[in-house]
Amino acid sequence: MTAIDSGIDTLAPVDGLSVTLADGVLSVTIDRAESLNSLTLPVFEGIADAMEQAANDSRVKVVRLGGAGRGFCSGAGMGADDVAGAGDELILAANRVVRAIATLPRPVVAVVQGPAAGVGVSLALACDLVLASDKAFFMLAFTKIGLMPDGGASALIAAAIGRIGAMRMALLAERLPAADALASGLITAVYPADDFETEVDKVVSGLLTGPAVAFAKTKHAINAATLTELEAALQRELEGQSVLLKSRDFREGATAFQQRRTPNFTDS
Repeated sequence: MTAIDSGIDTLAPVDGLSVTLADGVLSVTIDRAESLNSLTLPVFEGIADAMEQAANDSRVKVVRLGGAGRGFCSGAGMGADDVAGAGDELILAANRVVRAIATLPRPVVAVVQGPAAGVGVSLALACDLVLASDKAFFMLAFTKIGLMPDGGASALIAAAIGRIGAMRMALLAERLPAADALASGLITAVYPADDFETEVDKVVSGLLTGPAVAFAKTKHAINAATLTELEAALQRELEGQSVLLKSRDFREGATAFQQRRTPNFTDS
């Protein structure tokens, strides 16, 4: 089987996702700008397919993961009933994406020009380099609706900024501006919005001309040393989130969010 036969040319189109390959750069773009690039199950699966097939395609040298419009990704974009009904499927699909990014033997660059929220934070932090506009922010909004972080966030964030920083992001669910995310060590770089695309292109161009085999072995070594808890975290999050998605607190939290009011949690 040739690289082309087993690579990204085999991908089926997915509504809400753009996948293009040009000059060695595979651009995977969540294209649901009207919802700040919220994620549906088909989009999750499409991203995972693209990442997995990129590993089999020798034409792919660098991967760019981004979102259309003014946001990176606002998390899962389904109603409370839909999320509760397809909860395990969504979590498993998110886990598959994170694994595919972490194990892909190519540099993966998250291009975060705007908000990254919920599992969108997980997708960004699974990447090897996280480049943000100064208009971007990061927010683990799960506890605001009675859920817990998933998509490997409990391991990815703690690996980057430690237990205390991860607890603050997860429990307080505050917006973390890009400048603060950089200062804490959560992301790689921040650029002025007006210069953002130019600066991203510089980074990607540098990776394109770099030593691909050395990059792959470096990525594997650093992830093996720092993400030792990732697989266990994915399983713990799946088990915990499965319980929370069936709770009254989640239903109340999701309803309160839609109604723009403070939720009344009852610990049930």
